[in-house]
Amino acid sequence: MLIEFDDRESDSPYIERVWRSRSRGGGSFLSMADSNIELVISRLPGTTMVTLRGPVSRAASVDCPPHGRWLAIRFRMGAYLPDFPTAALADHKSVDLPVLTDGRFLLGGAIWEIPRFDNAEQFVARLAAAGAIALSGHARAMLEGDLKRASQRSLQRHFRQVTGMTLSRHQQIQRARNAAGLLLDGHSLLDATFDAGYFDQAHLTRSLRDLIGTTPARLARERPQLSFSYKTSAR
Repeated sequence: MLIEFDDRESDSPYIERVWRSRSRGGGSFLSMADSNIELVISRLPGTTMVTLRGPVSRAASVDCPPHGRWLAIRFRMGAYLPDFPTAALADHKSVDLPVLTDGRFLLGGAIWEIPRFDNAEQFVARLAAAGAIALSGHARAMLEGDLKRASQRSLQRHFRQVTGMTLSRHQQIQRARNAAGLLLDGHSLLDATFDAGYFDQAHLTRSLRDLIGTTPARLARERPQLSFSYKTSAR
């Protein structure tokens, strides 16, 4: 594999997962559609970058530099940064935050130490205390299927404002990533189609081409390098 990944779950109300990776060499990989905001620390020879990466509605082929190391805090759906509207970050409109000469960086008008794999929760707790990150209860209600707290139309509008996409698009992305995981685990095309909730194999193929960046057959046969992924459900 071009890129090696390692990840862990989090008990933070703001963090879904923390992952890290390193590249063995240069090349390209399939960057899948993704619903979540991430804070990514990139370490390449001679440089360190801290980037806010927004949701991505479609897959793309991305170049990977050699000898790189990355650490990412993947925020839960419904978490957002008030100073950085999620829609403004969406579809590769990432923001590189200023990194100071002492290795710290600027976010929300304050200076922060770059987090590590083992202290992401403490870092994000400090962000929350400073008001630099927040969590939308309404968006979480929609994800959990609770539409009683407000009108459906107002919830949909709020969800899109907070997450940068519609609930329907988020569910499509989750379904596609789930199907991709099933195929990579050795499930048949027929089983992956129905286990992931698709109408038929043509529906699955269209979805994976758009959201994963390849066809189900090629995914199962060639096992191309994908961006960070883990077992998920269609929700």
